[in-house]
Amino acid sequence: MINTELTEREKNVLRFIVQQFILTASPVGSRNITRRYNLNFSPATVRNTMSDLEDSGFINHPHTSAGRIPTDKGYRFYVNSLMPSDELALPDKQAISARLEPSLTDTTEILNMAARILSSITSQLACVLYPRLDTGKLERIQLVLLSSTRLLIVMSIEGGQVKTITLEISAEVTEPQVLILQQILNERLAGLTLAEIRISFKERVKDYFTEQHPVLTLFVDSAEKIFTDLPTTSTAILAGAGQLLKQPEFENSEKLQTVIQLIENKDIIVHVLEKTTGNSGNNVNITIGSESEVSELNDFSLVSTEYQIGNLAGTLGVIGPKRMEYSKIVAIVDYISNQLTEVLTKQ
Repeated sequence: MINTELTEREKNVLRFIVQQFILTASPVGSRNITRRYNLNFSPATVRNTMSDLEDSGFINHPHTSAGRIPTDKGYRFYVNSLMPSDELALPDKQAISARLEPSLTDTTEILNMAARILSSITSQLACVLYPRLDTGKLERIQLVLLSSTRLLIVMSIEGGQVKTITLEISAEVTEPQVLILQQILNERLAGLTLAEIRISFKERVKDYFTEQHPVLTLFVDSAEKIFTDLPTTSTAILAGAGQLLKQPEFENSEKLQTVIQLIENKDIIVHVLEKTTGNSGNNVNITIGSESEVSELNDFSLVSTEYQIGNLAGTLGVIGPKRMEYSKIVAIVDYISNQLTEVLTKQ
């Protein structure tokens, strides 16, 4: 949070600097502001105001340029206090609805389409994370014996989601043993969330556990792993890497390398998106530069929110240069998340 109080003049000048920098990607000078915007004070007054804003950490000037650019602190103040609210244009809404239509029946296909739409409309890198299963209720668990020492666990979650995991068993087991265990697990775990199962698994099977069943022993020892649903790169869909590379911020080789590293390491994106939206409800979250606490994202901003499939929540968002048109992108991300929720609910 930024508690610094700015005068109306300082707010106006900061607003114009941010808006002009978003448009041009070039440092903004005092003459540029007085010529472009209808102000009632002189370039000298603007220069003094810009100097005060720089002293307070809201703007700085790159290299020897006479112009100024917003800092992370300046962008944050703009987003929190100066950014206008934006309503998505009707043609954009119609285009989204036409492409993200209920005739799509496969969840992965729908999420891929949402990522492509998000990227094409915002001209940024789009990311969609599959729903988190932690709050999903287990409908059925199926155990498939791949070999005498190898077991496939298939968990069907309310809402049509599936989680699978393969475990190595220390002792040989038979098909009848596995089927009996499958029946017991379904009787005692169905209807519970993965989080509830993870916490109470040993207690729920303690009477059967006394028989020292090798598979059940493995379940008890691995409950944290089996019934945890942490986002990974396999749960993330990226679209629009080329859009990001077209931004003027990333024209030089050093900045270009930053983009390439980010795209190649999806773990960073997954981690930050999950952290910024895990408790945000239906709000659109904006993370600017160093606020992500990940050095690879210092040159980027993230705009993200959640979508729903029943009682499960997934995340979608865009990653782009800090010089992004925040009000418009917030409106797009919010609208697509609502449409995605509606389509997945109908599905």
